Amino acid sequence: MVSFDGEIPAVWFLISSIGFVILSLIQFRNTGKSINTIFLSIMAIIFLISYIILIIPR
Repeated sequence: MVSFDGEIPAVWFLISSIGFVILSLIQFRNTGKSINTIFLSIMAIIFLISYIILIIPR
C-alpha cells in the first residue's frame, strides 16, 4: 500500500488544471462570458502555475 506523507504529487495540479479548463469551456459555451466562467479560468491558470512551479528543478 502507498502511504501519504503529506506531499501532494505535482500531477494532481496538472489534472485539476485540465479539469478547470474543460469546465470553463463548457460554462462559456452554455452561458457566455460570466463571473463563473472567469472564476473557472482563473482557477485553471492558478493550478497550471502551481504545477509549473512544482516541476521546476530546485
